[in-house]
Amino acid sequence: MTEIRCIVDNIVFKNEENGYVVAQVKDENEKYTIVGCIPYIIEGQSLKLRGEWAVHPQFGKQLKVESYEEVLPDSKIGIERYLSSGIISGIGPVSAKKIVDKFGDKTLEILDNDIERLNEIEGIGKKKIKIIYESYSRQREVRNIMVFLQTYGVTANQCVKIYNKYHNESINVVKENPYILTEGIVGIGFRTADKIAQNLGVEIGSPFRIQSGISYVINDFCLKGNTYMPMEKLIIDASDVLGVDNDEIEKNVYESTLEQKIKVEVINNENCVFTMPYYYCELGVTKKIVTMATNEYEDIDLDIDKEIEEFEVSKEINFAETQKEAIIGAFKNGIEVITGGPGTGKTTIINCIADIFEKASLKVFMAAPTGRAAKRMSEATGKEAKTIHRLLEIGFGDGGDQFGFLKGEECPLECDVVIIDETSMIDIVLMNNLLKAIGLGTRLIIVGDVDQLPSVGPGNVLRDIIESKAVNVVRLKEIFRQAHESMIIVNAHMINNGEIPILNKKGKDFYFIQNEKSEGILNTVIDLVNKRLPNFNKEWGNKNDIQVLSPMRKGILGVTNLNNQIQKVLNAESDDKKEIKYRDVIFRVGDKVMQTKNNYTIKWKRVSGEGDLDGEGVFNGDGGFINDIDEEGNLLVIFDDEREVEYDNVNMDELDLAYAITIHKSQGSEFPVVVMPVFMGPPLLMNRNLFYTGITRAKKLVVLVGMTRAIHSMIRNDKGFERYSGLKWRIMDIIN
Repeated sequence: MTEIRCIVDNIVFKNEENGYVVAQVKDENEKYTIVGCIPYIIEGQSLKLRGEWAVHPQFGKQLKVESYEEVLPDSKIGIERYLSSGIISGIGPVSAKKIVDKFGDKTLEILDNDIERLNEIEGIGKKKIKIIYESYSRQREVRNIMVFLQTYGVTANQCVKIYNKYHNESINVVKENPYILTEGIVGIGFRTADKIAQNLGVEIGSPFRIQSGISYVINDFCLKGNTYMPMEKLIIDASDVLGVDNDEIEKNVYESTLEQKIKVEVINNENCVFTMPYYYCELGVTKKIVTMATNEYEDIDLDIDKEIEEFEVSKEINFAETQKEAIIGAFKNGIEVITGGPGTGKTTIINCIADIFEKASLKVFMAAPTGRAAKRMSEATGKEAKTIHRLLEIGFGDGGDQFGFLKGEECPLECDVVIIDETSMIDIVLMNNLLKAIGLGTRLIIVGDVDQLPSVGPGNVLRDIIESKAVNVVRLKEIFRQAHESMIIVNAHMINNGEIPILNKKGKDFYFIQNEKSEGILNTVIDLVNKRLPNFNKEWGNKNDIQVLSPMRKGILGVTNLNNQIQKVLNAESDDKKEIKYRDVIFRVGDKVMQTKNNYTIKWKRVSGEGDLDGEGVFNGDGGFINDIDEEGNLLVIFDDEREVEYDNVNMDELDLAYAITIHKSQGSEFPVVVMPVFMGPPLLMNRNLFYTGITRAKKLVVLVGMTRAIHSMIRNDKGFERYSGLKWRIMDIIN
């Protein structure tokens, strides 16, 4: 076994998923190449490595690292490189040089024991010292975690997240229950946690291990959109994951139900297993839907038919009978669903309903699941619309330690009517929280297109409510006269009916460019975005106007590669543009980006527009642009609703380039122009539902690029992933 002490000079390759690294290091005499699992590694870091020398047939002599530990640098150059690496928030290359010039090789000692002396450095005040102190302290804790977890393939970023969740108790928590990492830390699966557990002495047949595995299998299944898992499937899948026989799984399912870790119920004559959160969410939604559907509401003291006529005259329109039915139903019922495709007048109906309610001196709140959907709702109606998260007010409860929604059963929304748009996007958890905040007597109007993709999160809420037949549902099928002029709308309805769309009609807004090869499709998409479409219409030069949508993330036509290639032409590398590489992504000032998961605690400040001056929370699907990259390597992103958010190296993994996004991520958004590559792919993914959702995101123009057979295949394929949800059956059991 060889042991060397060195400084990391250059990271040649790094796999963030498993921590495998190829790097060049140097000691006082020479450079070496090292390979192995070193998840927590940065350039400038001092390491003590242990391993065996090997000769690679192509790359020559390498040290295959078996274990390592970090050694804090003790030279001025090493300390400066360490501090410049971005590992400590508040210190970048400029600050690092100033600090080391002042304190020399005593710098780390100062940081450890007398950090207030940073006041002596020009430009570093009390606020920044606090940031540096918290980050430096965190790094020490994270290093301890890394020493403990490094042999299990846990990445550096995951270790930071473990620390952010459990703080100084991180190692104790992991030792007590390593399986908890599968629930709270993105990217850590059961096999990694199980490896840690077995090294800590947990036996294969331990009930603790088996029950943890059962919970993991159910939760993993629910990540695909389900609220429960069929018992038969759970037994098979859990047995495969855990390596124990079916009888052991059944026995531990029973034990878990006795301990109320999971719940087993019969749904539609099938034994179904719920985790407790989704079980209680379904119960909550069921109870509130049935209560609102059966409760009596005060009559509105207005002639609704007359009000509708006056609205028609003022807007110079004529409602179809089903549209009038939807408007009248909103006043007769405590809860109503209005569903229909594009061009069927949903927005106009919302406008009319809100106007009449306000004329009756009733307070109306409007909301949608995403920032873009809420903004579009507000622009279309001329009334304020919020995201559901903002409507429910995110914050800490009375105790100060429980983070969640401030609006709920104890503090309901103070309004008479709630109108929710784009409801197909709402999962069972968000719907439960929304309904808890709606007091008895407040009306709820649910608007959405049930034929779009269901929510990313668990549940099939809109479809389940409709199919339960417990509430008044109005289906809009008639297309407005003006909408008939748009081939986007005409084709959307044709696709939804299983018909082949009309392509390339002269002077219209729906085009298809045929190409049978992936490389050709890619080149055409890039050319359209970069030159052809902006040249065709000068108004489409803004990066916000043209959106590329793809069915998937991976592959030559997946969003990852599309983003890399489009970035090269729309926001190319330049000496006057700051950029930073994070994992395999280059983020550059001017880049179009998107938040990829809900983050309730990240802080923002408003740079313009109306609303709160500052607050917390950025949500899955929020889009914006990188406005700046500061000297510490933090990204400053301004979102569409004019909020500025700072991303450091811990939460940067929640951000993606967004020149191209998946069709799933586009839900609730609308873009002037949509460019969509169409190609053959997995049948469960490439279906009619997905295709329909993608083209209905376009307002002015759709351009499809690719294979005719792919279009035909998606339209013929009306099968998608089956969602296991008990909501419909629960509601039906009560009302029947």
